[in-house]
Amino acid sequence: MLNKIALIGGGNIGGLLAVGIAQRRLAKSIALVDVKGPDLAVGKTLDIAEGLPIISSDVELHGSKEYDVIDGAEMVINTAGVPRTTRPDGTIPTREELLQTNLKITDAVSEGIRKFCPEAVIISVANPLDAIVYRLHMNLNPPRERLLGMAGVLDSARYRYFVAQEAGVSVENVEALVMGGHGDDMIPIRSACRVAGMPVERFVSPARLDAIEARTRKAGGEVVKLLGVGSAFVSPAWSALEMAEAIIFDKKKIMAASTLLQGEYGVKDLFIGVPVVLGRRGMEKIIQMELTEEESVQFRKSVESVQKTADEVVAMVGTPA
Repeated sequence: MLNKIALIGGGNIGGLLAVGIAQRRLAKSIALVDVKGPDLAVGKTLDIAEGLPIISSDVELHGSKEYDVIDGAEMVINTAGVPRTTRPDGTIPTREELLQTNLKITDAVSEGIRKFCPEAVIISVANPLDAIVYRLHMNLNPPRERLLGMAGVLDSARYRYFVAQEAGVSVENVEALVMGGHGDDMIPIRSACRVAGMPVERFVSPARLDAIEARTRKAGGEVVKLLGVGSAFVSPAWSALEMAEAIIFDKKKIMAASTLLQGEYGVKDLFIGVPVVLGRRGMEKIIQMELTEEESVQFRKSVESVQKTADEVVAMVGTPA
């Protein structure tokens, strides 16, 4: 258990994170900051606090429009940003289209972290994921083990779910991994997908796997279209909690996360989703996987997309805030 976890952004994901942290007793104190008025963060934390006797939890909750509420937090989970929402014509903005607005929000988030909890481990959930975590790195330049993007856990969970449904087995039987950027070029790693320890091809045909992997890449947009307003929030919140729990309890758990590569996989100075070991210090080790030739080609393509996004970030906002 930590003394304090800070949540930045009081939308659907931020609210669920506060509930999950209280239920799992991951911290003695939860701080939620959201600049939107009139008092969104105060209202959400009060609502949760009034239910604490029901779940027998003595967690303290504090909400505010000001960043000083996160002072001294040991972990920050960033969800701040404008979500993808369906337009009147039925289309949805790409993650890249959200870039300009959400980068400005990220600069404010960075300043709050720098001022009040510069030593915290940071898990960033906000989209566009690859761009936001890169901007946080530009602004804060923390040791790379202390800054992670949450994407791979969620994308891998979606892949697992779709495979389990097709194979007619429990989701607990499916192991799967998705690497690369958090966008249309992400790579479901078929060679690493197992059902009860056996190759996935024993249970699902190659044609159906092609369809499942295509659906995995578009899964976020599928939810956005169905909801009409906003984007997925339960599965991202659970995914961030999975990462937080692995760090807080020093589990040394392997999961996919967006992390700063410094030569691994032939990539330097980019945040790419790869398997890592999460423990008390944050990202404690990068796992170098053996990919098939086809997966390697897809990985390089995904890296090129992330590099393009990073270049856009620099072009839009230039030097660190």
